[in-house]
Amino acid sequence: MNKKIEGVLTAIVTPFDNDGALNPQALATQVKRQVTAGNGVFCGGTNGEFFVLNEREKLIVTETCVSAVAGDAPVVAHIGEISTRETIRLGKQIEKLGVNAVSAITPWFVPLTQQELIDHYHAVADALSVPLFLYNIPARTGNKLEPETVKTLAEHPNIIGIKDSAGSFESLSGFLQATKENPNFMVLNGPDSLIHKGFVEGCAACISGLANVAPQEIHAIWARFHAGDIAGSATAQESVTGLRTDLYKVAFSPAAVKEALRLMGHDVGHSRYAVSFSEAQQETIRKIIHQYLN
Repeated sequence: MNKKIEGVLTAIVTPFDNDGALNPQALATQVKRQVTAGNGVFCGGTNGEFFVLNEREKLIVTETCVSAVAGDAPVVAHIGEISTRETIRLGKQIEKLGVNAVSAITPWFVPLTQQELIDHYHAVADALSVPLFLYNIPARTGNKLEPETVKTLAEHPNIIGIKDSAGSFESLSGFLQATKENPNFMVLNGPDSLIHKGFVEGCAACISGLANVAPQEIHAIWARFHAGDIAGSATAQESVTGLRTDLYKVAFSPAAVKEALRLMGHDVGHSRYAVSFSEAQQETIRKIIHQYLN
């Protein structure tokens, strides 16, 4: 299980039906679409709308992804909850489902010291048999993992990497530098705008929300880089960056990604949280899809 995870992991959306209920069949279809493109799966994260899923739904999402992947690609499941106790509780259930690893954002709402974050992650890593990725997304949680903190946490045998979604190369670079003497520690890039640069600088993989919309195009950044075509990888990144910039001008992820998928004819439903799209916004998204993906 604890083998190196590399390439593209798609931060898979969680499809809902017309009544807003979980739609596992549609999820399996989306997962298989990603595997066909050469991508792995990161489930139950921000793009998976974990914040509006109950515990049972999170387990069904993970089970569905593992089953649909059928061993052909890695599956990483997000288990982060607001307390250490609940993160461990969910993690102990998720680890039985056959995932390659789990990931946990920092606790949120209440500000924590770096030592408290270390204590939290040590407790989670100690309690689980499945490998753990840290997950830094301070704009959403209010708690930021510092590079020195991650360097300390990287020494734990069951903490195998970090997903950084802070949104800047400065942040990504800080983690790469802090853990460079630990060759088994994987830094995973979160922002779709930094996929190519992340690979060039030493990221093992990217976790991409935009890959839901453009699975082949995102995979091309990795495939070309992996084949030694650095210039080709950079060119593949340029088109993706334009798609990301234009789409996220309409609305932020995950709602924008899900609406784009829906308008492309995929049965993923609407987001559960309070967001809606006007006819003008939908038409803008259609034009963006046509410009970048046709």
